[in-house]
Amino acid sequence: MNPQESAAELVPTQFAASLARILGERGIDPAHSMRAAGIGFDVCDAAAPGYRSEIPTLAYSRLYQYVMTALQDESFGLRREMGMKPGAFRMMCYTLPGCADLGRAIRRMIEFHEVFYDGRLALRLTLQGDSARLGVVVAPEPRAGDDPPPPMSAAAAACGLSMWHRFCGWLIGHPLPLERVDLTGSAPPRLERYVQLFNREPVFDATTPSFDFPAEYLAYPLVHNEDSLRDFLRTAPYQLLIMPADPGRQSLVDQVRALIGHDFSRGFPSFERITDLLHMSAPTLRRRLKREGTTFQELKDNCRREASIDYLNRPELSINDVAILMGFTDPSAFYRSFKKWTGMTPGEYRAQEPR
Repeated sequence: MNPQESAAELVPTQFAASLARILGERGIDPAHSMRAAGIGFDVCDAAAPGYRSEIPTLAYSRLYQYVMTALQDESFGLRREMGMKPGAFRMMCYTLPGCADLGRAIRRMIEFHEVFYDGRLALRLTLQGDSARLGVVVAPEPRAGDDPPPPMSAAAAACGLSMWHRFCGWLIGHPLPLERVDLTGSAPPRLERYVQLFNREPVFDATTPSFDFPAEYLAYPLVHNEDSLRDFLRTAPYQLLIMPADPGRQSLVDQVRALIGHDFSRGFPSFERITDLLHMSAPTLRRRLKREGTTFQELKDNCRREASIDYLNRPELSINDVAILMGFTDPSAFYRSFKKWTGMTPGEYRAQEPR
């Protein structure tokens, strides 16, 4: 892991391994995607040189984007035989800003899947008393003469289901508390990261990946518009991965970071925009950020630093390209800012020996 990347923003390497295995099942060598994502070891071999049990969230986000492009799939890896074609998830997202609340947004997502996937990949929302359950139905399609494929592994189910869980939370600007999580596949020897991912221990060997949450959250209003959706889609699933699963752990800093996002080519969301989304006055936001030991400007700088590192890890982009993507009209200003943030120039950062 690069020392400049946040050690707190990590995901289990086994999630990357699940994506690599899906590539292998399609006859695609995963090595290129791993290198492009900045992962310098074999994620499928715990004995490989340099192997680590966790990788930076940004690296996983890059890997996810490369893999989904290679698979022509935007279903978070849940649908292995016929995924959501590139652009499908984006178009679904653009149908959501007109929804008044989370319940209507989920029902619209359900309709989208019914129209485009004929039950082969479907969302199911059921209500029972004060609880709501969202399930992701993945109907396998075995090839002629083949036996039905086994259920997806627990790691693959956890990875995909957690994305849907966090996407729902992102839509309302607040983590969705979970009452129960069901995963396909057998229980792994170690459950710690699964508990951390969902803030509760999942139930394994389920027929359908699903999660239960308080039904009252279906009435929560959406906090995003078309502009913020566009910013989210450019770096997905980064913003989902940095959301804590435990609502009690989401500080105001976490909320502001999620709203700032990770794409600045079209500028920053204004302080006024952030206060509007949080339904909070400007003095209150400043006071509460100060209580948590930071300022809005410091949060902007931190998000910008992390985005700069993300872009600089992409060799196809020149340093001037990165400066433009970061919203700098003057490359020299980007050089100065990056050195202030990291202690090195962009060129010095790129010249480091990969780790």
